[in-house]
Order: sequence, then structure tokens, then C-alpha cells
Amino acid sequence: MYQPSVEQIERSQMFEFKEYINGRHGINLENYQDLHGWSVNQIPDFWEAVWSYFDIIHSESYTQIVDDVSKMPGAKWFNGARLNFAENLLRHRDDKIALIFKGEGQPTRKLTYCELYLAVAKTAQALKNVGVQKGDCIAGFIPNMPESIIAMLATTSIGAIWSSSSPDFGINGVLDRFSQIKPKVLFAANGYFYNGKSHDSLEKLQGILQDLPTVEKVVVIPYSEINPNISSINNSILYSDFTANEAEKIEFKQLPFDQPLYIMYSSGTTGLPKSIVHGAGGTLLQHIKELRLHCDISEQDNVFYFTTCGWMMWNWLVSNLAIGATLTLYDGAPFYPDSNAMWDMADELGITVFGTSAKFIAASEVAGNNPISTNDLSSVRLILSTGSPLMEENFDYIYRNVKKNVHLASVSGGTDIISCFAGGSPTLPVYRGELQCCGLAMDVDSFDYQGKSRRNEKGELVCKKAFPSMPIYFWNDPDGQKYHNAYFDQYDGIWYHGDYIEINDHGGVTIYGRSDATLNPGGVRIGTAEIYRVIEQIPEIADSLVVGVQSEGDELVALFLIMNEDEILNDILVNQIKSSIRKNCTPRHVPSIVKSVEDIPYTISGKKVELAVKKVLHGEEVTNKDALANPEALDCFKDIL
Repeated sequence: MYQPSVEQIERSQMFEFKEYINGRHGINLENYQDLHGWSVNQIPDFWEAVWSYFDIIHSESYTQIVDDVSKMPGAKWFNGARLNFAENLLRHRDDKIALIFKGEGQPTRKLTYCELYLAVAKTAQALKNVGVQKGDCIAGFIPNMPESIIAMLATTSIGAIWSSSSPDFGINGVLDRFSQIKPKVLFAANGYFYNGKSHDSLEKLQGILQDLPTVEKVVVIPYSEINPNISSINNSILYSDFTANEAEKIEFKQLPFDQPLYIMYSSGTTGLPKSIVHGAGGTLLQHIKELRLHCDISEQDNVFYFTTCGWMMWNWLVSNLAIGATLTLYDGAPFYPDSNAMWDMADELGITVFGTSAKFIAASEVAGNNPISTNDLSSVRLILSTGSPLMEENFDYIYRNVKKNVHLASVSGGTDIISCFAGGSPTLPVYRGELQCCGLAMDVDSFDYQGKSRRNEKGELVCKKAFPSMPIYFWNDPDGQKYHNAYFDQYDGIWYHGDYIEINDHGGVTIYGRSDATLNPGGVRIGTAEIYRVIEQIPEIADSLVVGVQSEGDELVALFLIMNEDEILNDILVNQIKSSIRKNCTPRHVPSIVKSVEDIPYTISGKKVELAVKKVLHGEEVTNKDALANPEALDCFKDIL
């Protein structure tokens, strides 16, 4: 669907890096496949080259790159090295625009790299003034705005650990996360706007603080220009007062490569979220590799990703500061004031890298958006999509209705690795429905249930060798049992991710969705993605959800549908749906149960929640509804069968 020109390939950072490897090691890698093969067979040499080529700022060098790439978990990376994550992100200190903030109902704000550095210096000094030290946890209950990045950089410059949650989480959802890590300081905005409505966060903040006794200081950031009344918030101070000091210089604490940097959380839709701790050095190296090489991002780029501070794509976006690119932060609804708002913003701000989700792309098509005829989009060279599999039809929509000559890269990884297993490359063609390649130095494979590698067939996504952005540990998991059970109980010593994947002969990757949401009718394991692919082509249907339902020792496939306006689910349409699924999939995929519902639950990051619905259908309790964007949707499934 897209083929980069020879000129585009040869001026890409991926091509230049390949030539650097050739010269450094006296070899002759000719293309991406060669480079990837070398990178997974020479993992220490690869990461040493990333460290050198991209000039990672450090105070002490390493004595060993990795002790054992086959040791999972527990491989030790860059022993002896000392560095600071924030120092690497703040290496550019000039008048170039670092951040553009555009929020609903807010004037556009811009910060230069100089202004960003000074703001971080003052915030870091303020944190030190209240006693924050290396290893303390600092939390953000905050929208995607400049102060969220400033607070994170100030935190990590000291060697403290940052963890953030989106303000649209419920009180219990926030407490399920932050009560585990016991933060010392909490940054919070007084509210946010979404879909044209103002949302006050102060009442929710009070509820959170009642059960978060470790918080010694609450720093309240005015979302708009008017300072809020914070007298009801204990130990609170306005951000402007908190940072009112004379600091102009940052003392970047020099720390080991695996110094804890971020605490991220699993979705927690079936239990208490796992608290996943990521290290500074591994996160930095992995992000630099993906941003520079796989996305070809440079100082000239304006990078946007539609995300909240509760999704790992926020952390991924922020790392672009290390490159010197401009970051566009958006906070609000993607379809406000109309469904073309994000494409309009791309034109207005000159965005070059447009990051979004598969759900947004599908919704744009349903809304009838046709940017190819209504917008310029000449600045946009790369469209990134993640969050869920990007279907073949979504590729068609982008190239037919958005922009013909654009690099579309579907990427897939996760919070667990704060990065990607597979994604794009500026040197490769784009094939319909495929991720272009497995990531460099990511020894990704597709396994059958016996642990045997397979090609051109669907299997379990595994990674057979260690990589720097693996979690360094789980919080409150002293013996490492939770960590081991999460990724290593399926195949001994091999990372098991819980996704269905297919790798074809030219290295392209198809992601079929979660394997732990597998259907098992008659003992035959099938994924839900094949059914969704068929359903999305039926015009009467707005959305769908597929789960397995236990019945008399077997599992039945249940299909739940939201109908488009003025459409009714009747026997004729049900028969058409079943016939289409049988024709395009197999008889095993045909649902035994087809019912319409008013709503379907999603996580706040836009993923369908099949497992929670399955619990409701079987009369089990869903323990963490605050992880959902619309928890009330679960009520649609009570007694529906």
C-alpha cells in the first residue's frame, strides 16, 4: 500500500545506522532483514551501538553490556554505567519549541526547550525543599499538559520514581494504583475539559487523599488561568507557589542503569492492577531505538500522540524530547468540537508524526471523515496506530480517505515493556493489515502450544531473549513470583505476552488480539479478532463484543452488538451475520448467541474488556470497575442470557 523511495530509504536514520554497523563490525548488511537478524544474534553489540551512535549522556561508562541474554527474568544490563534519564531528555536547551499544548477550551500554549529546562529546575528544587529523595514515589493525577511532563522530569532528575494516572479514573481506580506505591507528593490539576464539558477534579481528589495517608504535599495545578480555591485539600499548595524559588540549574542525580524510573499498571479489569517498575536506562535506550530508527524521528519533527497520562504512549511520546523534536500535547475528546478535530489540528500545528489508536481510525471512518478532500495534511509523513489490531479495512481507509502517500505504521507492544515488539520501518513497504517488522534486537517469535516456532501460522507472541526495557521488578513482589507468573509460566525462560501473532516469510507481522481472551468451542482455540474483522464490514452494526460462555461442559461463542441508529437486530440480520462469519472464518467461529446491547465496556485507553464481561455473564464479581472508561456498560450484560 506504500513503498518508500530509494531516496527516502537512504536518508533514513535506519539506513544510516545500518551503514554504521557495517563499518563498525566490517560486515555487509544489505537490508532491514539482515539488520534485524544481526541484531537478535548479536544483542550486546547492537545495544552497545545504540549507546554509542545516539550518544547517551552518562557520567560513568559500563563494564559489561549484559551478563546473559538468555536469562529471563533477571538479565543485568550496562553494569557500572551511571546516568540520569531527565538529563538525556533535557540535553537540548535552546529557543526551539519543545511543547505545544492544545486543550479543549484552552488557548494554545508553547514552551521552548529553555523554558522547559527552567520550569523543571524550579520544580526539582521545590521537591527537594519538601524532602523528596532518591527512591521516593511521586504521583500525578493529571491531564496530558506541560506540567505533567515538567513534574515527571523534575522527579526523575532527583532519582525519585514517577507514576501517573489520568483524571478520568474513578477514586477506586486511582487508589488501586497509588495505594500500592505510597506516594510522598501528589501533583493534580483542579479539573479538565472533555467533549465540551468542564470536569472538577477537586472533590475526587479529596476522596483519593482520604485513603492515601502517605501524601505529604499536594501540588494543585490550575487547568485554566484562574487559580482554584484549594482550602478543602489538606497539605495543598498551588503549583505557582510551590515552584516560587530562584533555581536556574538542575543537579542531575547520577544513577545506575536500572534505577527505577516509572511505575506503570496493568489494566486491572479482572483484579488489582499489577504495579510494573521500569528502569531508567532500559526505557531510554528502547525508546531512542524506536523513535530514531523505527519512526525516523528527528529534531525537525512535530510529534503528536493522542494519549492520557495513564497510558504508556504518554511515556513513549515524552521521550521524543531526547531527540529535540517538538511534542504536541492534546487534552480532551478526539471528536470535539467535531469528528474532524484531530485532522484539523494536524494542519493547524504542522504535525509530522500523527499517533492514534485503531479505534480512532475506525471511528473516523464511521463518522464519514474524508480528510483527503477536506484537509491539507501535507506535513503528516507518518501515521502511527496502536492499542488494538489495525484491521485491513483500516489500512484501506487511511490510504483512500486520509492520505495516499503516507507511511502508516501499526505498532504493538505494551505497558509491560513500555515499548514495542513489532512496528514500522522507514525502509520497508507497508502491506495491508500488517505491522512491517519485528523490532530490532527483539527476538520475537510465534509459538505453538508445544513451544515450537511457526511461520505463516497464528501462534503465541513470545520473545526468546532478554531486552533492556523488561520490567526490573513488580512493586510489592519481593520473591518475584507475580513477575514470573505474568510472563514466564507458559514457556520456561521465554517471555510469553498473551497475544496471538503471525509472522510471514517477508517478516511482516499480523496481530490477532489477546490470546487470553481466546474462545474454545468444542476444544478448538480461536481468537476473537477474526470475528471482529467480519463484523466491522456489516453496515448495520456500530460496535461488537465476542466472549466465550460456559455451557454444559463446552464453550459457546456469544456475540453482542450495538446497532447503528435506526437499525434493528432481527432474525434475517442474525442469519446474515452467521453466514458471513461461517464463510470468512470457520463454522467453529459462528456464534451460538447473538444479542444486541446498549453499550460495550472499554478501558480508559480504548481496549474492549472481554474478560470482565465474561465474568459478569458467569455471575462473578468484577473487582476493579474504575479501570473502565464506562463501567456502567457492564450492567447491560447482567442476566442477558
